[in-house]
Amino acid sequence: MTEVALAPEQLRVLLMTATAKDARMGSDVLARAGIASHACADMADLVAELRMGVGALLLAEEVLADPGTEDLVEMLTMQPPWSDVQVLVLARQGANSRAVREAMELPANVTVIERPMRVASLISALRSALRARRRQYELRVILDELKTSDQRKTEFLATLAHELRNPLAPLSTALALLNRTAPPPSEAKPYYELMGRQVEHMVRLVNDLMEVSRVTRARIDLRVEDLALDEVVNAAVELSKPLLEAAKHRLEIHFPETPVRIMGDRVRLTQIFSNLLNNAAKYTPGGGSIHVRVTPSGHNVSVQVQDTGVGIAKDMLESIFGMFVQVSGTARAAQGGLGIGLTLVKSLVELHGGTVTAASQGMGHGAQFTVTLPMRASDPLAKLPSEAPLAPVSIADNVLVVDDNRDSADAMASMLRALGATTAVAYDGEEALRKAAEMRPSIAILDIGMPLMDGCELARRLRSDPIHEGIVLVALTGWGQTKDRKRIASAGFDRHLLKPVDIGKLTHILQRLTHAR
Repeated sequence: MTEVALAPEQLRVLLMTATAKDARMGSDVLARAGIASHACADMADLVAELRMGVGALLLAEEVLADPGTEDLVEMLTMQPPWSDVQVLVLARQGANSRAVREAMELPANVTVIERPMRVASLISALRSALRARRRQYELRVILDELKTSDQRKTEFLATLAHELRNPLAPLSTALALLNRTAPPPSEAKPYYELMGRQVEHMVRLVNDLMEVSRVTRARIDLRVEDLALDEVVNAAVELSKPLLEAAKHRLEIHFPETPVRIMGDRVRLTQIFSNLLNNAAKYTPGGGSIHVRVTPSGHNVSVQVQDTGVGIAKDMLESIFGMFVQVSGTARAAQGGLGIGLTLVKSLVELHGGTVTAASQGMGHGAQFTVTLPMRASDPLAKLPSEAPLAPVSIADNVLVVDDNRDSADAMASMLRALGATTAVAYDGEEALRKAAEMRPSIAILDIGMPLMDGCELARRLRSDPIHEGIVLVALTGWGQTKDRKRIASAGFDRHLLKPVDIGKLTHILQRLTHAR
């Protein structure tokens, strides 16, 4: 359970006895046991105090005849789902009076204790009741957090739907125009370019979702190397330049006289600072100012990104890095996106052994994000070799394309034929096995999520057939989690690509695999 801070009245015992003398004695006994209490003069007083907060109720049998008991019963009946206040009734020996019988039938958590009772028994019962009450308050916090999280997820999904519809609208319009008018290539080119931009935008949205999921669950490996921090920051500025220039922002960068070097992943660090600059650009009205300042201190270095934008409410400064959290009132200020960039930033910074904080004087007063990184990694990972880029080349192989989505398979085959490949297309596993036996492909691109025989089973069947020895298998799928990659690798695939595939990247991969083969 979550530890929560409670006000004193939330764990006090409300005490109501037959006489004032009994009330004083009861309060003294509870005080010596370290239990806070409040003696109520009558039932109306008890009900009023109950509204302020309570840990448990301790009532003498005699007070249950008070006409105000109906108000108490109503309050206990109307408790919220998380609350179940325990009522301890001190009854005369025998506990068979009408008042006690009625109390035991109440829709409340009632325990009857016969008098005379041992003080130790009473204290033990009250402490158990207060422990249970504390857990109820903790449950309330959890329920509130779940409600808030659910609300944020609902808002996030609404944003996601909106952002995905944005590129779909021009895509649909462009397709309709091309189908209706059938323009010549020169006139159709702007529509193709428009469609390409919108597809890239949709891919970027989906990649953001996948990226934040992988990073927050530590499912990525860092390619750590010795880096000049100014080069990383300048690379981030270059990526964010279109947004900065479009809004006519003034950008100032302040580097220390002595260059700062850090151990880190160049791509991921660039991603961190580019996200922060993009946010500053999006949430700052046109013609604003953005300052980037690099400041070394001891074994650490801080990079501050400060803007003159819409700012952040103070109650949001801690939660702004959480998944599904968006600052209220700023959605219109941002030009697109899902609002998950800061979640990604925090996770990537922490993977580098650093911290990120947000500061703002409130709405309308700009914001400042500070990333603090160690100038030397305490346990740097081994630098991984990178693959040298290859110039685009044609593919002169026999390629089998297998996908149950006919449009996807046909489009892929057409693209590969345009690159010089000889292709065959199959729309299910059995058809693929027949065409593979006829064609003897050197490369097979297989969709994983097919019905009946999925891509992994097809890959195993191809690998087990001697006539396909040396065949290069490429998995093409929308599933990219670690468990999916392990399953695909164990099926015998040489590479795993996510949909929609970058054709240039696929061409290079096929060239490398063919060369290796």
